Amino acid sequence: MNKATERLQKRIANSGYTSRRKAETLIADGKVKVNGEIVTELGTKVKASDMVEVEGVKIEQEDKLYILFYKPTQVITSVSDDRGRTVVTDYFKDIETRIYPVGRLDYDTSGLLILTNDGDFTNLITHPSYKIPKKYVAKLNGYLMREEVKALEKGIQLDDGWTQPAQVKIKRQDKQKETTLVEITIHEGRNRQVRRMFEHLGYKVNKLQRIQVGPLTLKGLNAGEGRVMTPHEVKTLRHLAEHGKY
Repeated sequence: MNKATERLQKRIANSGYTSRRKAETLIADGKVKVNGEIVTELGTKVKASDMVEVEGVKIEQEDKLYILFYKPTQVITSVSDDRGRTVVTDYFKDIETRIYPVGRLDYDTSGLLILTNDGDFTNLITHPSYKIPKKYVAKLNGYLMREEVKALEKGIQLDDGWTQPAQVKIKRQDKQKETTLVEITIHEGRNRQVRRMFEHLGYKVNKLQRIQVGPLTLKGLNAGEGRVMTPHEVKTLRHLAEHGKY
């Protein structure tokens, strides 16, 4: 490909307006213009001098921004909510750059979440073929048995297919209260996957927190706090996604 051009969806994603996948949907829906003309063909190439508009907004290139955020519970992993609930970007209203979450954590799950305006990075981190480990701590209503740990480590069948092998470590069990605190690492990103894995085995997840993504942890952050990721952290995550190791 000519280095002076790039695919339209990549241009939109790199601007920080939205992810590449969402950009493709916007193009197909006729909501993107190039030099004043609607373009609906995916893969259309544009030059740096071309004017691109998405939903009437002129796209400008922005400096890349990567934020590591400790998401509290009862916060929506989105940039907006039609019911007026708190969303993760509400914590960064002082940032003029348009950022959005990489992947998601459900409403009742807390923990590590990355926000960025880099569409390529988002695609790299969230695409199913890139198996970045994500570590969670779950508090279960029940006494997790050894054979169930082995089942999780082997993979279990959910309604959307078999899970990949997980790493499971029981941290603490209370026989009187019949609760289990368990650490589980998965390499996928299905919707509510960890909760569904334990529910499949008959356990209610009373509390769930994502404590690590690749080498990144929540160290130094309290719930509702975030920080800018270092260039080394960004580079390390990219390398992990592309090569399967730090």
